[in-house]
Amino acid sequence: MTEPLLTVRGLRVVIGGRHILHGVDLDVAASGVTALLGRNGAGKTTTVRGILGLVPRTGSVLLGAEETVRLATHNLVRRGIGYAPEDRGVFASLTVAENLRLAERAGAGEPDYPLVHELFPELRTRARQAAGTLSGGQQQMVAIARTLLNGNRLIIADEPTKGLAPKVVTEVAQVLERAAEAVPVLLVEQNLALVRRLAAHCAVLADGRTVHRGPAAALLADADALRRLLGVGRHDAGAPAEAQPRTALEPMAPRPSAADEDRPAAAGAGNAAGTANKEATP
Repeated sequence: MTEPLLTVRGLRVVIGGRHILHGVDLDVAASGVTALLGRNGAGKTTTVRGILGLVPRTGSVLLGAEETVRLATHNLVRRGIGYAPEDRGVFASLTVAENLRLAERAGAGEPDYPLVHELFPELRTRARQAAGTLSGGQQQMVAIARTLLNGNRLIIADEPTKGLAPKVVTEVAQVLERAAEAVPVLLVEQNLALVRRLAAHCAVLADGRTVHRGPAAALLADADALRRLLGVGRHDAGAPAEAQPRTALEPMAPRPSAADEDRPAAAGAGNAAGTANKEATP
């Protein structure tokens, strides 16, 4: 990996007296897709929240050469981080066009609607449709489109294919692939075939710690590492993205419940500043 765009070192998060992250290390490449992997409850979503300042955190989060760990979320947004949350964060009662306008950022220059309409022509035809009447895949398109409006330096996409139909998974993969040609993407994902298709680099979390960093292809080709780190076999990583089961990273045997993620969140404003904290309560 060349000089990373985002460098996370020793990220720790404590919520309600519970230690959720115990020192996460993560490098996000300055181009292409970096995948963040781990079983349910490993700390993936909390890591994203920590990077964005949505939860109290300590450690180091460098965006380029700038230390951002003490910055408020809205200041991180102004520095060019776009966020597509797991719950998509659309305003159901507003139209598609209104949801996109809410993501426009003062001082960021002219919103790049030509790019959005090139990648998502369907959103143009549905501009006046209430977002709450869209399919899950269409709502995901709105969530990703908002991150592309403002010339962001980094896009963070939290499980963008979760709950989507196979055909839509393929469409979202194509969109992320094209978006990553212009903007680096940190992808939190459980579909290993999608990771194989998109990601050059990856990190794996377990119990709030980083347990692996390196090339994604090398990890996905290592059956022993996949079984040890993620509880899956290599065959689970080789199926087409649209056929990959959403349970790909579930453990192969029962384990104690973890403390952090994969619970529904309240709808947000479509960027990091508007996303509600969905941390599990103790």
